[in-house]
Amino acid sequence: MNGRFDLLITPLEGLTLLQRKPLGDHRGYLERLFCTQELDTLLHEKAIVQINHTLTKIKGTVRGMHYQNPPYAETKFVSCIRGEVFDVAIDLRKDSPTFLEYHAEVLSPQNHKTLVIPEGFAHGFQALTQDCEMLYFHTREYAPSAEGALNVTDHLLNIQWPLQISEISERDQNHPFVDEEFEGIVL
Repeated sequence: MNGRFDLLITPLEGLTLLQRKPLGDHRGYLERLFCTQELDTLLHEKAIVQINHTLTKIKGTVRGMHYQNPPYAETKFVSCIRGEVFDVAIDLRKDSPTFLEYHAEVLSPQNHKTLVIPEGFAHGFQALTQDCEMLYFHTREYAPSAEGALNVTDHLLNIQWPLQISEISERDQNHPFVDEEFEGIVL
């Protein structure tokens, strides 16, 4: 791809890694985080309608694994702008050949990567440093009634967190484990 991004394919169909290409010199750099024109193939005729910024203070903290059910299913562009995170996406699409498989990437300001998480995936991360700040660009507004989640410690998901989990919210601890009744998300 020409322009300010390279699109990198991951093992999970539809999950894309953007390699941002900053322009810089001895003074610093300018980096494009998002461009509708350049990224229209990932938007599927949708627009970014919400941008969220988070701070995770404690190294080892895990947040997730969150998703939105249809009709509020969303694509998310996730970037780390301070610190370093182990960012995880799990394929929850019913009948997908990679159903319940995950892919993870280390995101940081230094590596200039953005994970583009499509509809039908759960998302979470672990802070690998203190004071991690993340930016999320969403194609749908947050709808509490459509929220879903899976437990980050579910043995069936087998997420290999790189650090011992130091913090996890009570809410995230109480997310359900996958059981035989979980068929996935129908988009």
